[in-house]
Amino acid sequence: MVDESGRKTGVVIDLRKNRDLWEDLFDRALARRRPGEPRETLEKVKGRLIKAGELRLDASR
Repeated sequence: MVDESGRKTGVVIDLRKNRDLWEDLFDRALARRRPGEPRETLEKVKGRLIKAGELRLDASR
């Protein structure tokens, strides 16, 4: 996509072929809509999920 001057202004992405890219773009858009929300470290999230029984630690790791 270009403007009247010929400068690039956008792109067309086939989201059927680039599903992973779409998920990344969507996640980024969601994060930008919630800048003031508190954040948690990955370790805290894992600990909370393990405590709730929603995540198991793999004994082989």
